[in-house]
Amino acid sequence: MAQLITPADLDDLLRSDAGGRAVRVLDVRYRLDRPDGRADHDAAHIPGAVYVDMETELSRHGRPEEGRHPLPERAALQAAARRWGIDRGATVVVYDEDRALGASRAWWLLTRSGVADVRILDGGLPAWRAAGLALESGPVVPAPGDVSLDPISEPVLSIDDAAALPAAGVLLDVRAAERYRGEVEPIDPVAGHIPGAANLPTGAYMDGERFRDAATLRALFDTVGVRPGVSAAAYCGSGVTAAQAVFAAELAGLDLRIYPGSWSQWSNTPGRAVATGATPDDVTGTVTAPA
Repeated sequence: MAQLITPADLDDLLRSDAGGRAVRVLDVRYRLDRPDGRADHDAAHIPGAVYVDMETELSRHGRPEEGRHPLPERAALQAAARRWGIDRGATVVVYDEDRALGASRAWWLLTRSGVADVRILDGGLPAWRAAGLALESGPVVPAPGDVSLDPISEPVLSIDDAAALPAAGVLLDVRAAERYRGEVEPIDPVAGHIPGAANLPTGAYMDGERFRDAATLRALFDTVGVRPGVSAAAYCGSGVTAAQAVFAAELAGLDLRIYPGSWSQWSNTPGRAVATGATPDDVTGTVTAPA
């Protein structure tokens, strides 16, 4: 279940954690234009926060046809989680400073791997700063943790599952509207969207850096047909920001799965149909060659 924590409550948790092991804070700063957030972390972070790298720890290097951020193997993720100092039974708090996009990926991977108490810092680092709470600088290298991770607990969509879903449920594209319409494509080899997919961009779920309230989120999801009992999944450019939509859906009491290959996999797979424009079904061509 999606959980938020306020800066004040996190500050209280950290102050009460005398041994420094019951609470583990993870700094997951990641942006498309600055994927490596380590320098930002070293400059200033929440006390005790461990830097988590999106490219090497929350994903693995794969072939282009797997997408840009394939899910990490269980053993690799467990090794990383222990390196971050996560112990069995610990409360884990994740944050970033860009609409909880990186934090949501960490939240999704850890909760689906059996970590019971994972929370996203409401408002991220900007809210922590605005509250006037303490920051520290320099790298953080904790003693290794002893957490054990399970295999991912829910089925994720394959590329064929994503192709079939619009006929039976809702496939949600959470990229910016101009990328969905195929007007621009700054990263992947083909512009457009998966035929039948609806569009509800990542920014719709947020009020600045904070998630909107549950009623507002339910109403937003309802506009694209994501409702209780409806089979639904989200995709984005590379499977990272789709996790933010899953978190928002859970706040709204809804179920949403992930297609981790996302547009980066689809657009690198020859023969896949491509739709452009503002409607879900305007098929305009196919992917003709891998990148």
